[in-house]
Amino acid sequence: MKRYSYDLPLAGLVLLFALSLPLWAGDYMLGVGFTLAMWLAMVQSWSLLSATTGYISLGHAVFCGIGAYAMVLALPVMGIAISLIFGGAMAGLAALLIGLPVMRVRGPYFVILTFGLAELAKAIVMQAETSMGQFSRLIFNAPSLAVLYWVMLALAVIAVAAAWLLSRSRLGAGLVAVRENEEAAEAVGVPVARLKTIALVLSAVIPGMIGGLLTLRSSYFDAAQAFDPVLSFTTVTMAIVGGLRSPRGPFLGAIAFVLLSEVLWLRLPQLYMIALGALLIAFILFAPRGLAGMVSRLFASGDKSGKVAGHGTA
Repeated sequence: MKRYSYDLPLAGLVLLFALSLPLWAGDYMLGVGFTLAMWLAMVQSWSLLSATTGYISLGHAVFCGIGAYAMVLALPVMGIAISLIFGGAMAGLAALLIGLPVMRVRGPYFVILTFGLAELAKAIVMQAETSMGQFSRLIFNAPSLAVLYWVMLALAVIAVAAAWLLSRSRLGAGLVAVRENEEAAEAVGVPVARLKTIALVLSAVIPGMIGGLLTLRSSYFDAAQAFDPVLSFTTVTMAIVGGLRSPRGPFLGAIAFVLLSEVLWLRLPQLYMIALGALLIAFILFAPRGLAGMVSRLFASGDKSGKVAGHGTA
């Protein structure tokens, strides 16, 4: 337990530092902070369903795209804040409608189906935009980067809090039972399909708002970009590299990939996706518990060496 005793004070210090970032950092550093908060919120929201139940979803991009599109459509009528919330609500509604049939599918079929639904949603939105003569939409009077950063940071904090609360709730216990043995959970009366659908809806709302924030930052909506499947693949990769079942995993995975993107994306962009795939394969084969597991082993080895040294000097 000792190795986790510093987690809460450390998290408080990190949060205070993150809150102060717009007060002293330049645009480049603020952009990196925005990206880091975005991926942390994405991975944590993804973990509400996939890390808890073991159902690997490749559909997170569809929730970002739906949220972005709903926000863009609502923006002329509602304010920016209400439009963002509306985008998250529409993503949650879409997850509810999708979840009713989809959450009855298991194994690799679920992975393929979530990816196919993301591509279907992108095609529908692109067709709708084309039929209206809209190939892209410009957004004027978007908030400053500092304001967008604070909102994204708030979403990251909410996602972390939601994951923490879920892990200590009856809903979370039911989802873990589904992960361990879905047939046994269903046999003892756990409402498996309903719990999975609730988790899917919870995991969709924050990505819907993230999609809106990304659109506001670029001041431009394009369906192909909003529904980019790379968002889903990168989210899954970050979760696996960070550690699927550790509270530290999303944070470590997000930091690792933001640093990787800063090193490779600007200098060697053609190697970015290759490095992404190579890291994913390496961690699956050689470090299935991810960076969080490696950190835990380091702490454990340090505790053991300290105990041995103390025993030797006694």
